[in-house]
Amino acid sequence: MKLVIAEKPSVAQSLAKVIGANQKKDGYLEGNGYIVSWCVGHLIELANPEHYDEKYKKWRKEDLPIFPAPFSYQVTASTKKQYQVLKDLMKRSDVDSLVEATDAGREGELIFRLVYKQAGCKKPFERLWISSMEDKAIKDGFSNLKPSVDYDDLYEAALCRERADWLVGINATRFFSTVYGQTLNVGRVMTPTLAMIVEREAEIKGFKPENFYTVQMLVSGVAVTSKRFKTKQEAEELVEKINAADKAKISKMETSTRQEKPPLLYDLTSLQRDANKYYGFTAQQTLDYTQSLYEKKLVTYPRTDSRYLTDDMDDSTARLCCLMKDKYGYTKMVPISTKQVLNSSKVSDHHAIIPTENVSDADYSEIPSGEQKILGLVTARLLSSVGDPAEITEYAMEVECAGEVFKAKSKCITSPGWHLLEDWILGKKQNDEDEDSGKKDDGGSHGILEILEADASLLSEGRELPARDPKVKEGKTTPKKRFTEDSLLSAMESAGAKDMPDEVERKGLGTPATRAGVIEKLVRIGFVERQGSKKTKYLVPTEKGTSLITVMPEQIQSASMTAEWEQKLLEVEKQDIASEDFMAEIKDMIVDLIETYEPVKGADKLFPPRQYKQYKKYPKKGASRWQR
Repeated sequence: MKLVIAEKPSVAQSLAKVIGANQKKDGYLEGNGYIVSWCVGHLIELANPEHYDEKYKKWRKEDLPIFPAPFSYQVTASTKKQYQVLKDLMKRSDVDSLVEATDAGREGELIFRLVYKQAGCKKPFERLWISSMEDKAIKDGFSNLKPSVDYDDLYEAALCRERADWLVGINATRFFSTVYGQTLNVGRVMTPTLAMIVEREAEIKGFKPENFYTVQMLVSGVAVTSKRFKTKQEAEELVEKINAADKAKISKMETSTRQEKPPLLYDLTSLQRDANKYYGFTAQQTLDYTQSLYEKKLVTYPRTDSRYLTDDMDDSTARLCCLMKDKYGYTKMVPISTKQVLNSSKVSDHHAIIPTENVSDADYSEIPSGEQKILGLVTARLLSSVGDPAEITEYAMEVECAGEVFKAKSKCITSPGWHLLEDWILGKKQNDEDEDSGKKDDGGSHGILEILEADASLLSEGRELPARDPKVKEGKTTPKKRFTEDSLLSAMESAGAKDMPDEVERKGLGTPATRAGVIEKLVRIGFVERQGSKKTKYLVPTEKGTSLITVMPEQIQSASMTAEWEQKLLEVEKQDIASEDFMAEIKDMIVDLIETYEPVKGADKLFPPRQYKQYKKYPKKGASRWQR
């Protein structure tokens, strides 16, 4: 009898159905030589500091740092019942081996192994490693179970991540909280992420807009614009010169064509970014929707950091593309160039997120709206990625008048290529986003292309034309925009990248699987707020979040350092560095922090005493203000 342990009940039920374990029991399913049960997330967690010593119940600076040796684990209070089910199943005499069927990634590995070790199980186990919940993928996975030892290093990296986060979180949180008399939550990834948001807000608030002026005039119906001037007087003087000159000469008229390659397939982060940009979904919402689609067998494994498929998926990808095209009712011929999405060297644990063949038979009316939108994005991206390049024609025009050079540019999509299918599925229309897009503006101007199509000779180089309607245009410099989840995810992904060699595989803060949780925690504990419209929400630091970063030393808020740690976790997984060396580096940083940190002057203004609670009734006579 094999005991199969999944990460959650819904996954366990899908596995049980395929392998024939159809008898429902209390906390598991059984049949056909299998018992299938499940965890409920993390059943086992690191013990609290007071587990090691009662003195840690009180937060005191003199008790820091806290370095457990060895680390202890405990059963999560809310999941004791299911843990006991698993423990009892492991001890059953008819169970001779186990199948680890938690999610195929670092956290899934940790969830299973901690339960296995906590229960004191010694029975052999194998690893189910799949990227899709389709029946065929499950059957193939069970026919090709992997030796558990192949994933020992993945488990080691997961332990390092968990313990490093615990050490930084516990020690730094207690340290800064005792220094400043406030509960100040600090995290290995969370705090550098918050620092980026705070820094961006400081740049915006400190930005001083500057006025600038340009001169715009019409030449053969095309609006051309001068360079920027610092003063209005300079611009007005140029207008006078133009009126006096009356003529302008076309000094340059260039037409160039470039190809726009199809986009890469989605990994989780790029999917979260687009879902936020198009639909206003938070990163966590996108992850939840995609996870649900995965469990419904409609998309492949979501927590991936690859944007490619493996080389052996050539035929299956071509077949999938044809099915998706038919599903969405697209009748035109579609070139399917699968080679451009295949690259096994760029796939580690899981390939890119793609729809499954089950989508072709899916009833969309039964799929929630949010999931439908994510499925549409994933499908559109698959079909776009195997399509032809788009062809973009760009026009650049320069005009000389009154000793100044005036410019205009325009572009248009001359061959939509891969855009056609994306537009069809997502219901988008291709618009030229250039300022001079060919549409009439309020000045009555036309785009370059519109004039060229009417009479190309009108815009030939060397031609002299009347300079019409010169006007002074006033503008102001603008600061960077606040972070949306789209732009923050991008910043997290690239954080510290410039300080790392090009060959480094994983850069940035956190992983695709953890970034959504980091953002949500920042909001939940009151360091960040979402502000803006329903579709476009900006991430804005609160006073509490800003104060925290103000007192944080560089080593805690450094995105580069945290990104470097993330890369080292990957190196632990690959056995390039020892886990002990990684943990030693974390401990050294904590010791250095506690020994060298100097409190920030004026912090009493950043962290004022907590306000006493106000009651409607008048307080009792003699009560102190802290009792009121």
